[in-house]
Amino acid sequence: MRQLPPILQNLPFPVIGSPLFIISNPKLVIAQCKAGVVGAMPALNARPAEQLGEWLQEITEELAAYNKANPDKPAAPFAINQIVHKSNDRLDHDMALCEKYKVPIIITSLGAREDVNQAVKAWGGITLHDVINNVYARKAIEKGATGLIPVAAGAGGHASTKSPFAMLQEIRQWFDGPIALSGSIASGDAILAAQCAGADLAYIGSPFIATHEARAAEEYKKMITECNSDDIVYSNFYTGVHGNYLKGSIKNAGMDPDNLPESDPSKMNFGSSGGAKAWKDIWGCGQGIGVIKEVTSAGELVTRLKREYAAARARIAALPAYS
Repeated sequence: MRQLPPILQNLPFPVIGSPLFIISNPKLVIAQCKAGVVGAMPALNARPAEQLGEWLQEITEELAAYNKANPDKPAAPFAINQIVHKSNDRLDHDMALCEKYKVPIIITSLGAREDVNQAVKAWGGITLHDVINNVYARKAIEKGATGLIPVAAGAGGHASTKSPFAMLQEIRQWFDGPIALSGSIASGDAILAAQCAGADLAYIGSPFIATHEARAAEEYKKMITECNSDDIVYSNFYTGVHGNYLKGSIKNAGMDPDNLPESDPSKMNFGSSGGAKAWKDIWGCGQGIGVIKEVTSAGELVTRLKREYAAARARIAALPAYS
């Protein structure tokens, strides 16, 4: 039987709220953790860089106070996402702050780095690295990552084209550590399905965009509640890396979502000739949004997921025992 690291043991609910660029903030992270799921945000959301220290202090103090007042029902731990690509000139600064506040979980993206993994382990934390295929998964573990986040087809933002079943079965052939699956997970049924397929946790992003705490435009939140998987476009035009975006935001920027040109991956342009920028104007979103019908609080969203998860477990338990 797989053994999760202590930080991930006894979670109130097997979910990590994925770090949403621009959108995640201390208010959302704290609400997620209090609701029983791991709350996460990108370090780069704090601008200027000095703001990250203020945010980490706010999160740690608020959760410590909550845990003191609720010893029988403590909050889930929180996570900070670090872009470890060489283009991130803030990494050393931001990692020093994460060390100061002993951030429990570091989620790394865009290249695995042995020094980062060692630093996090030294202060007692763990690292989870997001990957789009089995090759990158092996490299991440070889460089010392604690666990993996397979970003499967249908995930919001930068995503793979691979089936979650294919990714999980390939990784589980050689890796027995913690895995959080990403890709179109927006219901309690999908969370249970991820676990049945071999994941330990579900990694959920797009549903949390449509929450009151999220730092997203109201039009963005509203569009999510009105759309489904047919309204998602997979393109590399905006950043040089393929990702999933809301078709409506592309139309609003004056472009044809069905005829976007291919971008040169080496350019990493983070924009377009028309001036629309990824994440700010072109809204990332996953294919699972068909079940999101209203903007709610993060707590209400997690309550729905828990209710659906319990119902799904009961439904599975009632199935015939085939042999």
